[in-house]
Amino acid sequence: MDTSLPHSRLGKAASAFLAGKHRLLIDGERVDARSGKTFETFDPGTGRLIARVAEADAADVDLAVAAARRAFESGPWPRMSPAERSRVLWKLADLMEANREELAEIETLNNGKPYQESLTIDVPDCINVLRYTAGWATKITGETIQVSAPGNWHVYTLREPVGVVGQIIPWNFPLQVAVWKIAPALTAGCTVILKPAEQTPLSALRLGQLIQEAGFPDGVVNILTGAGAAGAAIAAHPDIDKVSFTGSTEVGRLIVKAAAGNLKRVSLELGGKSPAIVFPDADMSVAIPGTASAIFYTTGQCCTAGSRLYIHRKIYDRVLAGVAEEAGKLKIGHGLDPGSNLGPVISDEQLQRITGYIAAGRREGAEVVTGGKRVGETGWFVEPTILARTTPAMSVVREEIFGPVVCAMPFDDDDLDRIAREANAGSYGLAASIWTRDLGIAHKMAKRLQAGNIGINNHNFADPALPFGGYKQSGWGRELGYESIRLYTELKAVAASL
Repeated sequence: MDTSLPHSRLGKAASAFLAGKHRLLIDGERVDARSGKTFETFDPGTGRLIARVAEADAADVDLAVAAARRAFESGPWPRMSPAERSRVLWKLADLMEANREELAEIETLNNGKPYQESLTIDVPDCINVLRYTAGWATKITGETIQVSAPGNWHVYTLREPVGVVGQIIPWNFPLQVAVWKIAPALTAGCTVILKPAEQTPLSALRLGQLIQEAGFPDGVVNILTGAGAAGAAIAAHPDIDKVSFTGSTEVGRLIVKAAAGNLKRVSLELGGKSPAIVFPDADMSVAIPGTASAIFYTTGQCCTAGSRLYIHRKIYDRVLAGVAEEAGKLKIGHGLDPGSNLGPVISDEQLQRITGYIAAGRREGAEVVTGGKRVGETGWFVEPTILARTTPAMSVVREEIFGPVVCAMPFDDDDLDRIAREANAGSYGLAASIWTRDLGIAHKMAKRLQAGNIGINNHNFADPALPFGGYKQSGWGRELGYESIRLYTELKAVAASL
């Protein structure tokens, strides 16, 4: 296998990082795995080897947890003033901004997403989340409570950091979700063991270098690269106080079972099968490109992807043709190629999963309007795909595909309850979007949909201040906003008899 530099468009900084050794970060030191093992990580756009990375196992988890526990129990981080913690988080944001091109190149090379997407969406969002969350450090407060008990009392509550936190992140937004998780935990005063997905370890390791440069005390953030064994050890570890996981619902169930052994707190952001509902009065100039973007953004490898497209029958043919036209405009290619706006999927395994679902849909009677095939033999590319004549019983409609595949279905009437029942069918409830000029209908529909994030004439909207998470089997708890910080705190009640 060719292990030379995978792409000539990488800058000097990213090339220098890739040429280095990719070790674990434990207690402020970059170290090899105790076992000495490494694993390979690949460029999805070429299938070539990028680097070999240290492979953590349970022994490394023990070391990282011990370091995080020392940093929490006797280190300076939880005892810093909130303003001091805020300044360190701001420093990390500044360093990410100064190194934004390098971070975007590393993210694109290892994940496959278009460089402009990494540069203009993912990295800026990380910076904004750090700065927004850092602002909360001085605003985490308890309350003074008036009680009804007889006598004289001074009663109040305190919000305190939950302790040592294990965080397991996915491969579709490696850098972004890493920051979504570490920012509130660190703001609250916790210490962290962060495990990136084995498919995309590199941007988290570069983030670890910037964390050290920003001045975080040793042991506050520990980064372990590795496979499922490391994640399982984090979930089950008796000295971790909370686990936060983003990934599939199937793995989320395993995390819950492992964490139940010592009743540690758990938050989960899991799968989705999100509906996009287009009413007949929708602005077609907004709804058509918007619903196309809802599914084809980041090659459909997005938990909020609008993979079920419900269209009023009056406009069904027009919208279907319009979304197919939008799909045809996409330039498929390596994420570092200029002009590319649809990158590869993460792996050959994921490619086979997606094409397998498309084949199953065909067997069950779905019609392929456009796409449906692998693109080329180099890298892991699949055409943007629209399936029509789909029904709720089909696997392509019920199950999360995690690729650029949308199922289009017409609806005939304006009974909002009936439309909502169909949109709410299934085990997921992460996101949904409503496309209409009638804001009365939009808000009535939003109330009926069982999803944590609703877009009206938009899809995939996110902001550092806006809580993000799902209903049903799409997860527990919320990322972003003050709600994310609250999840990393314990609430203590104090009653003083006067």
